[in-house]
Amino acid sequence: MISVCVPAQNLQLHYDFRHALYDDVPPPNFFTATFEMFKPDQWGSTFMFVDLNFDQSRGNIGLAYMEIARDFKIKNFQIMPHIEYNGGVGNNNNSGFSVANAYLAGASYSFVIPNAQFNTYITYKYNAFQKVSNDVQWTVSWGAGFWKNRIAFCGFMDIWTENKDYTGVESGKKVILLTEPQIWYNVTQNLSFGSEIEISNNFYPQYGTKIYAFPTLAGKWTF
Repeated sequence: MISVCVPAQNLQLHYDFRHALYDDVPPPNFFTATFEMFKPDQWGSTFMFVDLNFDQSRGNIGLAYMEIARDFKIKNFQIMPHIEYNGGVGNNNNSGFSVANAYLAGASYSFVIPNAQFNTYITYKYNAFQKVSNDVQWTVSWGAGFWKNRIAFCGFMDIWTENKDYTGVESGKKVILLTEPQIWYNVTQNLSFGSEIEISNNFYPQYGTKIYAFPTLAGKWTF
């Protein structure tokens, strides 16, 4: 997935028009800027991204979120130790908030089939909510290039558990699904246009538990 869809570094700009499709999703439609970086080396590889949602009044930033992950190469073993950090900060109607830190540790595995590359990992996930949530996450990412890499399909799927209630008042766990398949047309080696569809279940507790599919229109510049 990385070599097909995240060669070195890239900057993406997505227009998310979710409110035009769902009446129960609050306005406005908004832009999201994403910076991605992938750096392999002799000891493994590092991947990170930062999302900025311009969803507040006058297009101000309402959310800044990042993930950074590291796979460690051990000789010629195909299974690699994986560590990861997730977190962020936000602003909603002039009320600031934090996205609770998450720390992940587990094992990853990469494999190739004709025209496509896959990476998957399973981890223990420590969610630093008001009441700590000890969880499990499974992730798979993919990437495929066609027509001499003019067309690229890529994306990821996350499935994880977390406490139903962050404060611990309500007991029990819930299962969350988040997947974001993308398609890109590479106009040049640097410029691409395409779309991403964010499909989720239980990811937005304020919207309820039904499945949502939020498409975007996007441009990407690869450095």
